Amino acid sequence: MASFCAARTFHIPAMNAGVLRRRALWAAGIGGASVAGAALLRSCSSKRSVPFASMSLSTHTRIKEAVQTEKAPAALGPYSQAIKANNLLFVSGVLGLVPETGKFISDNVEDQTEQVLKNMGEILKSGGANYSSVVKTTILLADLKDFKKVNEIYAKYFPSPAPARSTYQVAALPLDAKIEIECIAAL
Repeated sequence: MASFCAARTFHIPAMNAGVLRRRALWAAGIGGASVAGAALLRSCSSKRSVPFASMSLSTHTRIKEAVQTEKAPAALGPYSQAIKANNLLFVSGVLGLVPETGKFISDNVEDQTEQVLKNMGEILKSGGANYSSVVKTTILLADLKDFKKVNEIYAKYFPSPAPARSTYQVAALPLDAKIEIECIAAL
């Protein structure tokens, strides 16, 4: 029925409902349209315009909510630590800064990676998620030769199945960081 409504909204010729009803007989279990389906059909067949729902993100505050915690470094620019939208949590790139001082924990990639993941954990917790709900990460490295060192630390934080991941070497990172990680978590 939803495809029928979408077809009417975009003026696409509708499919033969009789064929669909016969094919859906086994799934419906009743051989005909349900009461809800009939109501949907009536609402779609009226002369008035039917709004079409989309999966796009919106700036409406009920759709998009900023997440902020004092337990992780503040954003360095005009962006949020994380955004909740459509049952997902989008965590901005996190650096290995100590939240209380705003300075890097040290100059080596191992310490920065550990601190990045601790900071990320605090942002995830503040947004109602955790490491096991992360579905995608992106790692930005100042030097790809640090890949193995980062992997050893990263593996301690993400349970199996590990999230999908991309890793890139970049020309430079904010404040000359050695590593930055961003992620997306399911809520």
